[in-house]
Amino acid sequence: MRYIALEEAFAIPELAERQPTTPMRIRVTGEYAEMCGRRLVDFENHRLPEMDAHGIDIQVLSLTVPGIQADTDPRKAVDNAVFANDFLAEAVSRHPARFRGFAALPMQDPRAAVAELERCVRQLGFVGALVNDHTQGRYLDDPAYEEVWGALEDLGVPLYLHPGSIPADDWHVMRGRPEMYGASWSWQAETGGHAMRLVYAGVFDRHPRARLILGHLGEFLPFQRSRLDSRYRTLRVEAPLRRMPSEYIGTNIVLTTSGVLAPEAIEAAVLTAGADAVMFSIDYPYEDTAAAVASIEKTGLPREVKEQIAHRNARRLLGI
Repeated sequence: MRYIALEEAFAIPELAERQPTTPMRIRVTGEYAEMCGRRLVDFENHRLPEMDAHGIDIQVLSLTVPGIQADTDPRKAVDNAVFANDFLAEAVSRHPARFRGFAALPMQDPRAAVAELERCVRQLGFVGALVNDHTQGRYLDDPAYEEVWGALEDLGVPLYLHPGSIPADDWHVMRGRPEMYGASWSWQAETGGHAMRLVYAGVFDRHPRARLILGHLGEFLPFQRSRLDSRYRTLRVEAPLRRMPSEYIGTNIVLTTSGVLAPEAIEAAVLTAGADAVMFSIDYPYEDTAAAVASIEKTGLPREVKEQIAHRNARRLLGI
């Protein structure tokens, strides 16, 4: 079986030098940090051989966290987004059959973000964009981003909402428990919450053709679909949604398997969100490619559904 992987990170050392220093709040071992650092900046020596060894036809590459969301100066954010996207386009051009790109967007300046999205899709051939959660505390339901959502619809490309922006506040539940910060728990809760802001703000009612991708099996949301609906029925709301909250999950909101290595969880995601809404990802280099592939192979899903997850859904959504 062949695979397309959608949440696969890269880094640019020169970009980090152009941006404000960001503290590393996730405490990892030195060995793990060294491994990730070596592989993030590589395309040929580690990445391609690992893809070949495990049947990964294509990686869709995106700038690692915190990405352009680290920039505090909007003008520098625009310049750095262009720099990062041009770098990625050059890397993709060296291996056009193996790599695709998600654009990094300067959401600090919504109008510039639209211009950069259009440039990346129309001129550089990128298949969508990836944003690391909020930008300096501003979420994507802000009215300033309406033009961005319209551009995504017009271009027919998805937005991948990824965790990892610099925290905008101090979440008390994590005080004294640094183990909870990041991919182990907080990023899923934060990004899933961001996605629900978009639902409740009516973003997908105003932009019904927009597609949002969530990694990590949907950042908890598919498994809360029934509760979202039962509680919504009890709420007094100013602007009612056109559909129940659960109905946006699996349609406007689709998901990848990135970072989730449990076959039974993938089976549950298919049951809750639908086989058309689940796509394979690794979360390279932060997760192991072999384990990610095994998580699909070991499910009890029919072969046809495995093929959908492995590559067919991605080909349809991204136009590959």
